Amino acid sequence: MTKFFRLFLAALRGTETNFTSGSINRAIFLLSVPMILEMVMESLFAVVDVFFVAKIGTEAIATVGLTESVLTIVYSIAIGLSTAATALVSRRIGEENNRGAGTVVGQVILVSTALGLLMGIVGFLFAEDILRLMGGDPKLIRNGVGFTRMIFASAPAIMLLYTLSGCLRGSGDASVAMRSLWLANGVNIVLCPVFIFGLGPFPELGVMGSAVATTIGRSAGVLYQLNALTRVKGAIQVLRADVVVDMGIVRNLLGLAIGGTSQFLVGSASWIFLTRILSTFGSDVVAGYTIAIRIIVFTILPSWGMANAAATLVGQNLGANQPERAETSAWRAAFCNMLFLATVGVGFFLGAKPIVGLFDNNVQVVTIAVECLKIFCLGYLFMAYGMVLSQSLNGAGDTRTPTIINIFCFWIVEIPLAYTLAHLLNWGPSGVFWSVAISETLLAGIAIWVFRRGRWKTVQV
Repeated sequence: MTKFFRLFLAALRGTETNFTSGSINRAIFLLSVPMILEMVMESLFAVVDVFFVAKIGTEAIATVGLTESVLTIVYSIAIGLSTAATALVSRRIGEENNRGAGTVVGQVILVSTALGLLMGIVGFLFAEDILRLMGGDPKLIRNGVGFTRMIFASAPAIMLLYTLSGCLRGSGDASVAMRSLWLANGVNIVLCPVFIFGLGPFPELGVMGSAVATTIGRSAGVLYQLNALTRVKGAIQVLRADVVVDMGIVRNLLGLAIGGTSQFLVGSASWIFLTRILSTFGSDVVAGYTIAIRIIVFTILPSWGMANAAATLVGQNLGANQPERAETSAWRAAFCNMLFLATVGVGFFLGAKPIVGLFDNNVQVVTIAVECLKIFCLGYLFMAYGMVLSQSLNGAGDTRTPTIINIFCFWIVEIPLAYTLAHLLNWGPSGVFWSVAISETLLAGIAIWVFRRGRWKTVQV
């Protein structure tokens, strides 16, 4: 137990950043602990927001759900860029080229800021149209448009929080990324009730208060990351010269990011279509689905932490010309992830109703959320392998293959299946939930087959 505690503290401190030698199990643990805790903090953003917003009413929850469904496009681009950043930085670290890694981070900052501003302006200007397109009624649009505008205005902070975390993870400095999310989430937890309910001298902003608190929290996290990346003692250091456009690196970054962004954009677009299908069954169904997804995210994002650890290990070991060590690291991380999600899945399946009851007591909303949780949990075992192996391919710089897999599983299979089951076969909302479990299982099977072929070991970035 003492040895475990020392290792746990070492993971939190981030005393090791290069994982191309030594015990693979130790490397997975040292990277996974801060990455899992980082993802727990990110998932708490969603859970905290919906917890307080639920106190306002069902319409407020639906507003958050409809806005977040479209905002996943921003998240997808941010995650795609983060994937590219992790691949490039981890490869440079594996090659022991720390100065090159710093230059990559500088270009990531430039690209992330530019894209964040572009998407933020578009979302802010067309907030009403977005809610209308997603099926919101006039009252919901009138009361929720401020929330939507504020959330889209925060797009630069969302982009940088994700991409700079990707840079830190790629460098092996996952503990700093973790602490930045601790800070961001801590600020959000404190400010959410303050701005939503108007505590103390602050005005009561309702659902928009959630957007204000989240924006301030994320911005604080970004400032912490920038400070860590510019200090002399960091794993990598970004200099002023690194934040001048280098078209060679930008093209390389965007080339990888297009694949990474595309695969997550495909997945995000599928969620938008699923939400649109569910909106035809009414606000109660959308609200129940929103609560269930937030609860699921609370477990899936920590699981992504383990997948991100695998991506860093694959990238660094390929950079050090150790492809077999890279492969072994990915398989072991996938197995650990399977054990984790299996445990969580059983807990959610057995305790779905009391868990959902913490967020809402509307009978219809609770019924939908419980059904969604139970069906999704059936696919957790397969999802565990699909997540880690797909992310391992990304870490190797092969972002094209996971994109193709996602297009097939989510667009060709999931969306048509959801509509068929929900409307043509009259399964209702449960048909949408089953389509997700089936497509995620299919994705895992394909990812295992592709990873075993081993072509990813020869990708150059």
